[in-house]
Order: sequence, then structure tokens, then C-alpha cells
Amino acid sequence: MSVVGFDLGYQNCHVAIARAGGIETVANEFSDRCTPAVVSFGTKNRTIGVAAKNQMVTNANNTVSSFKRFHGRAFNESFVQREKNNLPYQLVTMRNGGVGVKVMYMENEHLFSVEQITAMLLTKLKETAESNLKKPVTDCVISVPSFFTDAERRSVLHAAQIVGLNCLKLMNDMTAVALNYGIYKQDLPGPEEKPKIVVFVDMGHASFQVSACAFNKGKLKVLGSASDPYLGGRSFDERLVEHFCKEFQTKYKLNVKSKIRALLRLHQECEKLKKLMSSNSTDLPLNIECFMNDIDVSGRMNRSDFESMCSDLLQRIDDPLGSLMEQIQLQVEDVSAVEIIGGATRIPAVKERVAKFFGKDVSTTLNADEAVARGCALQCAILSPAFKVREFSVTDVVPYAISLRWITAEDEAEGVHEVFCKNHAAPFSKVLTFYRKNPFQLDAFYSHPDTVPYPEVKIGQFIVQNISPAKDGEKSKVKVKVRVNTHGIFSVSTASVVERIEVDGSEEQSDTDLESKNQVTANTEAEKSIQQENSAAGTQSQVQTDDSPSPPPPEPASEEHKMADTEKVPEKKSDQPPEAKKPKIKVKNIELPIETNLVWQLGKDLLNMYIENEGKMILQDKLEKERNDAKNAVEEYVYEFREKLSGPYGRFVCEKDLSRFLALLTETEDWLYEDGEDQSKSVYVEKLDELKKLGAPIQRRFKEAEQRPKTFEALGQRLQHYAKIVEEYRNQSETYQHISSLDMEKVEKCVRETMDWMSNAMNAQSKQPLDQDPVVHVDEIKAKNSLLDNTCHGIVSQPKPKPESPKEDKPVNGINQKEDNLKKDKENTVPPQQNGDCYTNEMECN
Repeated sequence: MSVVGFDLGYQNCHVAIARAGGIETVANEFSDRCTPAVVSFGTKNRTIGVAAKNQMVTNANNTVSSFKRFHGRAFNESFVQREKNNLPYQLVTMRNGGVGVKVMYMENEHLFSVEQITAMLLTKLKETAESNLKKPVTDCVISVPSFFTDAERRSVLHAAQIVGLNCLKLMNDMTAVALNYGIYKQDLPGPEEKPKIVVFVDMGHASFQVSACAFNKGKLKVLGSASDPYLGGRSFDERLVEHFCKEFQTKYKLNVKSKIRALLRLHQECEKLKKLMSSNSTDLPLNIECFMNDIDVSGRMNRSDFESMCSDLLQRIDDPLGSLMEQIQLQVEDVSAVEIIGGATRIPAVKERVAKFFGKDVSTTLNADEAVARGCALQCAILSPAFKVREFSVTDVVPYAISLRWITAEDEAEGVHEVFCKNHAAPFSKVLTFYRKNPFQLDAFYSHPDTVPYPEVKIGQFIVQNISPAKDGEKSKVKVKVRVNTHGIFSVSTASVVERIEVDGSEEQSDTDLESKNQVTANTEAEKSIQQENSAAGTQSQVQTDDSPSPPPPEPASEEHKMADTEKVPEKKSDQPPEAKKPKIKVKNIELPIETNLVWQLGKDLLNMYIENEGKMILQDKLEKERNDAKNAVEEYVYEFREKLSGPYGRFVCEKDLSRFLALLTETEDWLYEDGEDQSKSVYVEKLDELKKLGAPIQRRFKEAEQRPKTFEALGQRLQHYAKIVEEYRNQSETYQHISSLDMEKVEKCVRETMDWMSNAMNAQSKQPLDQDPVVHVDEIKAKNSLLDNTCHGIVSQPKPKPESPKEDKPVNGINQKEDNLKKDKENTVPPQQNGDCYTNEMECN
């Protein structure tokens, strides 16, 4: 099971995986851990990431970037219309009213939705993860900005479904950063101690987010979040672009905005200049060659002028920070640390502004670019059963207050109830109780539209169906479960009608009574655990839709308790006739269907069509890659062989074949850049085969000549080894005397025959010219070597027969008998024969 975290940024993306007991950010095919969020469309295929970014200027109209904020939005929104004027590609409206992109792909005009474009980007990130993990990737966690609404989050989920990813969780950027920060900390306070408050500040390319989190050992709780969705690094880039557009207009009489390519080049250079100014306070030049009309342009900028130019942008930093502190109701002195991430936080003025607000230095212990992706990978590992992760609970918040609205049955008066307040814990479920005779509709919407950076206030409509009056004609009790799920998306998940059934009969009395009590107890406990508040009667009164002056019918639980209490009261008068036994009440919950109409939801048919189209484009990309690989293989073969023919391969080809082969190589090279520029894969394969017919024999002769001496040497060493064994056998060496003479004759014969073959082969090969095929091949020599070993090794490696083990001498008087006999033999040994004055046995000569 794969564990992958995807950070889908506005400008760049990162992929983190769990591997070898840790989290690491992986690199793409360009050895870069940062993949640009760019998709480019061509005549044969699409390119994504680094290759697409390289085409932003040359193929501007068909290269799509900066599309993240179009998720879940209508084309006619003011935000979309403002952004449309600054984009090099064309935005169009889709059939469902959403934002689409019109591009030329495969020499035809195509419309792609934002979900499809994001799915293409996810395809590239998925391939990057799979190439590093060496296995398929399905489960993942994807990051989204904390200010994304339900519609935007559903749109991102659709993009993941298109590419076949199972998104376990849409994780808020700041929550991912907090998880990456807290799970490795060893000095966090205990569960019962005062938590450590840390504020995380993230200024990326297009947005500014802040979040406050409370840390205890093994626990993270998000206290609140605030943001400015329209303040980011690109805001500072645009100030520089506007400045130089005016300067070039005055200095060079150039209208930069009239040509999209010139404007894109200026954007790229201004972004580089901004980064340089972060580390240099001196005047820095901006030079662009052949900018417009073959005119070279230049300008200068320093950090102080840049900061004064962006003073209003820097002031906007304080608003989200002040809003956050107001939400969590804490003072800046209560904040233990301030961690900053995001590319734009490298601007010194941004750091200083944040530090000044909190009155303390900011910390940069986290990787500013990769912290979100690493946090997502950690969350995926926590959710995965395949990885064991340190226990660490994460509690997020609901970014915007959510309310429900309904219409009563009598006088059509509206009822409104706020089910989730801002910064309510998430994921979370609540159960609401209604009393109805007919189906009814619930409208979900954001309680405070002015705080939501999204024009549509509605979330969706939920119609609870199949409701009818109770058997006694009264209203049915309907329990509706609302939930903010792990993705941060609101839904009416279930609805059920509570039906009370009277059960008669003494035989069923005990069973029915027990079942009824268990049902009531289970319902009460479930409701308490879900709501986590005293809502047994409070919620009912808040969402009560019966406007009649009479109070709502009592809860079944209270009726049963009353009945039970009545039965327990003893009779005061024994002469009265016994009362009839009251029937037992059985409570049954019946699930009700819910018709859901969300503000932004792709239909199943449309989603399936997107999935099918993505599969076709992936296949086309694969075929085009194979075609390009085949073409590159031909080109590589031409250049490589031409170089080697004038070097090491020159001795292994005759003059006639050399001239013919060189002519074919030149002809193939010319063909590649003329008629062969755009051919099918099969044509390139045929060309390569044609070249190999002449090149392969030359290459084979070279390899044979290079490997043959080493192979002959190895065979000679084996022959010497076995010949030495035969010689030792003839000299009656004890090592091989256990081998039969018949077996040793086989070894001797095999050695002799192999020596003769080797001698003849070497003599014949020495007479053969190098430009002719060899007389003996390396494979034949290796085969002879294997035959020699198979014949001889089994014989000469026969084990010696084991001698019978001598009986142990029993010790006598505590001394081993064998040792005693050796001592006696030494004493009885005759002295060595003397030769003059010298002794020849263990005696030093005098």
C-alpha cells in the first residue's frame, strides 16, 4: 500500500512519500523536487511540469497555468473575469456554467474543464511517486487551502477521481504544516498540561494563510485560521511588472502589454529580480535581450524602493493576523512560537512585519516549500494500515459557519438553525430532530457570506423523502444526521423516522420490553456521542418546525420511562379490579432516502466521460513517448557509431564496408532532419534495424576481440589447475589417492583434449584478420570451460573416506592412558646416530 502526500500549489507542486521509516520529498525526471503546476498542449501530445513550463513563452496560447483558483467557480463570476484578462490562454464557459479552457490539442480545438486540467497535473505527480516507489499509487492525501469552500473541495476530489486516485483526505495546508511540525517534537507538554500555542504563517504565490494550533503530547488541535486569498508572491511580482511596463513605455516607447510573450518574459524576469532582492539590498539590474522589436531593455531596482512600492501590500498582512488572535481570544504573549513557510515569506519585509506583530523573532525550522507535502504524507501514513506511526491525533476546524433553513408545513414560515459555528471541531456529526407529516427540504448555506471568499452562499439542498404521518395521525419524529466529513465538506448524511410499535402478548412481553429499552438506550447514547452536547431536548427545541402553540409531542424515551414508573407504583386498594396491562412500545428507526442537490457537483455521466478521456490522453502520451524514444534511438546510433568508426571500431571493418556504412549513416542523418522529422514508431524501428545490419557485425567483432583474451586466460587457468591435480595423483599424493584410476584417466583425457582444442583455436584465430568474423567465439570458449568443470570438478572433489575413530583410553589414576603411553615411548626412544660431533635429531650442531 502506497503512502503519498500531494501538495497542489498555485505555482508549484511537491510529492512526499513514506519510505524507509521516514518521510521524504521525491524528485521528478529532471531531478527537481519541485514540479511546476503547468500543462501544455501540442500537436502530438501534452507536456506537464518542467517541460510544460519551458513552453510558456513559445506556446503561450496552449499552455495552462494559474488555474487552481478556478475550482468550483462559475465562469461569469467577477473573480474569474478579472483573472481572465491576465491569462495568455482562453477561458470559456462549460455546459454546467463552470470554467473551461480552450486549447489546440492534436491539431483540433478542445475544451477542458478545470477538473480535467488538475487531473492532468495529478497524473504527472502520480507518475513521479510511482517511479520512486516502484509500485502503483492509489491512496493519497491532497492539500487544499484552508479557505476553500465545499464547492472548491468537491471539485478537487473530482479531479482525483478522474486520474484514479483514492483521496483519503483533503487536508488543509496549515493543518498539514502543523502535523509536520508537531509529530517530531519531543518537548511538548503532557495531555493534562497547558498546551503549547504555535502560530503558522504561510504566504505562497497567490494567498496568505495563518493558523493557530495547540500542541500537547500526541495531540494537535487547530484553534482557528484566517486568510487573505488574494495576497501572495504574485502580488509583489505584479507591482514590479507594472513598474517596468511604465518605465519601458517611457524609455523605449514599447507597449509591453500588447504582446503576451513579452509580458510573460517580463513576469519571469521580475520574479527572478524579486528573489535576488531578498538577499541583496543594493541596486540590481534587470536586462532582457531582444525583448520587443529586437530591442534590448534594461532597468534597475533596489530593496528599499521595492518595499515602498509594495507598502500597501505589506499592511494587508496585519489583518489576517489580527483576525486570528481575535478568534482564539489569546494575547500575543501566549504564543510560544511563530513558524513561517511559503516562498513569499523569504521577502525580508514580510518577515519583519510578522515578527513586529507578535513581538518576537519568527522561526524557520520547517522547509518553506516542502512542509505541506510532508504533512500530507504523514497524515496518509497515519490513515494507512500498512505503516506504524506514533500516535498523534489531529483535530481540524470548520472554516466558515454553516446553517440550515427549512419551511414549516402550516404557514410556510422559515426556520433557521446554525449547525456548525466558525472554528467548530472537524470532522464532526450532529443529529437534529424534526416532526413532520410530509417530505421536507433542508437548505444548507454559509451563515456569514461576507466572511466567505466565494460568491455563492448556498451549499446545497437536501430533500428528506418518504415521510408520512404516524398511525395515530400525529407528526412523525424524523432524525437527521448532518456532518462535516474528513474532507471538510458538509452533508446531510442520513435521515430516519422513529416509529413506535405497540406489541401485545405475554410471551413477547419480556423480549419486546428488552428490545425497546435497548433501542432507546442505543439511540440516546448514539445521539449524545455524536452531538457531544446536551442536545437531547435542546436541539429539538431549536429546530422544531411545528409552529402550533401546543408543545411538541414528548420523546418516546420519556414516555417509556413514565410507563415503567407507573407500573412500579404499588396498588393502594386491593378491592378494586386489576387494570388492563398496557401494551409494550417497540421503537424502530427506518432509514429515509435523501435527494441531494449540491451547488457544485459533476454528474456521474460527465465524470465517467472525463475519466475515459483522461485514459485516452495518457495512452496517447505513452505512444508519443515511445515514438520519440524510437527516433532518439536512431539519432543516437548514428552519432555514436560515426564517432567509434574513427576510433576503436576502425580496425574491425574493411575499407569497402566502412565507406558504405559511413554513407548510410550520413544518409540517415539527413533523412532524420527532413522527411524523417515526423514519422511513426515503426518507421524509426525499421531504420534502426537497417543500420544495425551493418553496425552489429562490427560491434560484435570489437566485443569478441576485447573479451576473447580474458576468456582464453580463464580457460587456461582451469586447465593448469586440473593438470596439476593429475600430476599430484601420479606422484601418489595422499590428497587424491582415494580417487580411482579410471576416474582420474577421464580427467586426464578431458584436460588433454581441451588443451589441444585451445591451442588449435588460438593458432587459427591469430591468423584471422580483425575485420573478418572470428574463428572461435567467446561463447564457445565459455562452453568449453563449463564442460571442463562439469567433467573434472565432480571427480577431483570427491571426499576422502572417513577413518574409523579409535577407542578412547580410559583414564588410569586420573591420567589419560594414551598420554601415559606416549610418555613411555619417548623415554624408550633410542638416541639418534652420531655423525662426528653433531647430532642429527633435535640437537644443535656444535
